[in-house]
Amino acid sequence: MAPSHVLKCCQRVLAWVPVVFIALVVAWSYYAYVVELCAFTITSTGEKVVYLVVFHLSFAMFVWSYWKTIFTSPASPSDEFCLSKSDKEQYEREERPESQQDILRRAAKDLPIYTTTASRAIRYCDRCQLIKPDRCHHCSACDLCVLKMDHHCPWVNNCVGFSNYKFFLLFLLYSLLYCLFVAATVLQYFIKFWTNDLPDSHAKFHVLFLFFVAAMFFISILSLFSYHCWLVSKNRSTIEAFRAPTFRNGPDKNGFSLGCSKNLKEVFGDEKKYWLLPVFTSLGDGCNFPTRLVIMDPEQLTVSSQNEPAKSSGASQPFPVRPLSESQNRLLDNESQWVEGGSEEENVKSGAKKHVIVSLES
Repeated sequence: MAPSHVLKCCQRVLAWVPVVFIALVVAWSYYAYVVELCAFTITSTGEKVVYLVVFHLSFAMFVWSYWKTIFTSPASPSDEFCLSKSDKEQYEREERPESQQDILRRAAKDLPIYTTTASRAIRYCDRCQLIKPDRCHHCSACDLCVLKMDHHCPWVNNCVGFSNYKFFLLFLLYSLLYCLFVAATVLQYFIKFWTNDLPDSHAKFHVLFLFFVAAMFFISILSLFSYHCWLVSKNRSTIEAFRAPTFRNGPDKNGFSLGCSKNLKEVFGDEKKYWLLPVFTSLGDGCNFPTRLVIMDPEQLTVSSQNEPAKSSGASQPFPVRPLSESQNRLLDNESQWVEGGSEEENVKSGAKKHVIVSLES
């Protein structure tokens, strides 16, 4: 027990090494730019003032977003996704996977779950002992289930998911702008030192190295930031980009996409004035996501629409014509109306009581 505890402590300490490295590089870049470049190298007062104002603005936004990305705890599923004590005991007693799935189906029937495993089973985490919400995955590094998990990033020593994905994107954006500004403003003095137009001084090494470091980080971050911008426009996580989520009618990589504009709003929120600030404005609760997919067999929908009256369809179908939560999500406001079953009053009452009824076939 003791060696295992020591090993975990060592892993936790070593996990901060990349963060400390980035912090040291940023601290050195601040000294090199403010002191060695602006104080000792640049002679024009006006140029110094402009450079320092813009530099400190980009530096502050970079540090703020980086801090929020690191120290925002990953969001975990709520208690409603945990099995009850009796279901948990029964699940642990059962040895057959089919029987275990029956228990999970009963527990998940009132939960807003529209995705399954590739084998059409309920997604259950044995480690956390809970039913996984859509887009939720277990992070082995954090040892917990993370809502809308994107990836575990060693450079922030944190899991990037629903609670801090906006902060992570802003961290990439402001680090990109920071490196671009530093490289662009240092370039002329880099050339002057390189061609010996400026006399050798203790600032030469810092200015030369500062340009190389800023340019190197800019190129590497640009590719990563571009990739995540593409993911946001498609409403996918990094995990979903490699493995499409499985819905009722099979895997669909675009299952959660609502269009580029609404995909942006889902991450950054409704009010554009907060988009560039590292404050949480993402829409939703991380457990339930709107989807354009009709969670229903096409043949069943055809039969019910031809042979069944609208009022009776809701009671006989294991899957609703559309998830009830979508009508409550403002991302889908002003869209074309979905086919509804039952009266408006019945839909409101059922929507207040349940998110959706899920019935899956093994």
